[in-house]
Parts: sequence; C-alpha cells; structure tokens
Amino acid sequence: MAANFDLSNLALKAVCPNNEILYDDKGLPSVMVKIPKLTYAQLGLGSSQATHPAFIVNGQEVDAIYISKYQNIVHNGRAYSLPGQDPKTSINFDTALKACTDKGAGWHLMSRAEWALLALWCKNNGTMPKGNNNYGKDHSESNYIAIPTLREADGKINRVATGTGPLTWSHDGTPSGIWDLNGNVFEWVGGLRTVYGEIQVLANNNAADGENPQTAASTLWKAINASTGELVTPQGDGRTAGTVKASWGSGKWTYTTNAPAEDTTYHGCTLESVECDGTIGDAAKFVLQALGLFKYDATAGAYGGDYIYMDVTQAERSFNCGGNCYYGASAGVFCADGHSSRSRADGGIGFRSAFVQLPSA
Repeated sequence: MAANFDLSNLALKAVCPNNEILYDDKGLPSVMVKIPKLTYAQLGLGSSQATHPAFIVNGQEVDAIYISKYQNIVHNGRAYSLPGQDPKTSINFDTALKACTDKGAGWHLMSRAEWALLALWCKNNGTMPKGNNNYGKDHSESNYIAIPTLREADGKINRVATGTGPLTWSHDGTPSGIWDLNGNVFEWVGGLRTVYGEIQVLANNNAADGENPQTAASTLWKAINASTGELVTPQGDGRTAGTVKASWGSGKWTYTTNAPAEDTTYHGCTLESVECDGTIGDAAKFVLQALGLFKYDATAGAYGGDYIYMDVTQAERSFNCGGNCYYGASAGVFCADGHSSRSRADGGIGFRSAFVQLPSA
C-alpha cells in the first residue's frame, strides 16, 4: 500500500507539484492542494508579518493546510475530492460537516478562514477564478469546456463535472490549482454564522478541529468586539453590547454596533459597497477583512462584483460561498451567502473538505 501511495503521489506531483493524494481512515483517496503558511502581507493585507488566522488552530500555528482540489462527492458517508464527478448537493450543513470530520483527525469542512485565505491570495496574485456561473460557462466567457452532469428542464447546463473547466476556473490559473471556487454549486463553510445579524465566528481556524463543536448551542461561537477586534462571548440574542453586527439600509450592508433595523427578508450587495459606520474600529475592520467580509482595497471593481448576502431576521444563519450556475457576475471567490439555515439542503449547495495536521497539545 505504501508503494502505491508513493507512486500515485509521484505521478501527481510530476504534473501538479503542490498537489497530494491524502487517504482517510478508510484508506480512500482525495486529491488535495497544499497551501503553505502565509502572512497578512503575503495576502495583500498591509505589511503585517503575522500569520493569517487560517494557519492557527487551537492557539498554535500550523505549517500548511490542505484544501480539496475539487468540490466533494460522498461515498459511504464520507467526503472525497476527485476529478470528473458530479458534486454532492442537497446536503445540509451538519451532514456536510459530519462527512468531513468522520474521515479522521484533522479532516474538516472547509472553514470560512480558509476560504477567505484563498480569496485574498487570488486577488493579490491577479488570478480571480472564473467558473460555471452562467449555465455551464462563466458570464464573461463566450464558450464553455466543462462536462455537464445536470441540465435544466429547458436544456441549459446546471452542474458540471469537477475540474473539467478551462484553466481560468483554477484558483491560480494552472493545472495545480483548486477548481470551481466560482460557481457550479455554493459551498458550505464552517466557523462563521450570524445571529440576528451579529457576526459570530470560531476563533482563528479552530473550525478545522472536528472536536470543536459548531452546533447552534456551542459555546465556542464568539462575537467581535467592535473597538478592539477581540473575540467575546455573545449574550445569545444578537444584541451583545459593542459587537459587530450587519444592518441593511440604502441598498448596502453596513457593519455597526447598533442592533439591525427590523427587516423582512435577506439582501445582497457587492462586497466593495459594504461599509462600516463610525462605531467599528480599525482592529475590528481588519478581522472582517481577514475573513473576506469587508474590503481592504477601495479600488472600484477590486472584488469583481462579487456579492455578499445576509439575513438579520433569524436566530442563526450559516454561510455558503462561491455562487452557483445562475449567479452570473455576483458569483465569485468573494461571494458569500449568509441567509441559509443549517438545515437547508438543495441542488444548488455542496461542500468541500480540508485537512490540517492538528498541533499536539
């Protein structure tokens, strides 16, 4: 088995040097992309040499994380990253989470910290990926190459097989990259939610440890102090004093410490149009920027028109990212949709597993 493992990885690395085949506790493979530890500065977030939170698990830094190269399928209740597959959909948040953590220690549902890391890297390196966001092709491309796996009743392409699009659909524009972060299907992410509009997270990338619960009642969920950026224990109703909350008005989301105005539905706007009012300090803004929830670059069009959606009317709303086959220009690696309950399961939402070598205590 070890010889086959080595030969498989050698063959893969001959074409994709940063790719590895990782095996789970059942001995079954997933194709993963290794992302070495990066600082804020390396991601275009100022000059800080501090490590991005995606590489901090349970208070300790890790040297790398491994992201599924492809949107996942499910086999015998476990998640797998394989090429040329119809990605698993109609799966709710908790089931997707379990399909990842059941693979063994270090396996987890891709976290928002990890997703933001990739988005920031793509932007900083000028490789914002395209994808299946316009019925089989990207809204900005005239042709599609990907292999259809599902069609609409009118014949339009819905989903496509994982990794079968052109190189522009890879996060780094090469065969070594991560595919389909833009479109095809939305993807559940862990470690981020809203409670009546209050932004809540698991600290750093603690969502990468399956032993850290992400249940609705978990005490690991923390709110963000709007002045210091520190994580604080929320009071549970989205009204914690002095924490970051999202409020809708004048056609855009604004982060504020004030309780969101009563609303009746969810809304979306481009990430670049999201604002912070005067109650949000620079430290809190930086936390939001590191999570890809607030702009760092004020240049028009810097985030490709990608949208952020939220719902401030509910006790808990989870996030899925990237867009699907009909989101057009609003889809993309910075697209985040935070209006779904954790029980939602439909054909437009899938997921992606990730792996980290958990630090010893």
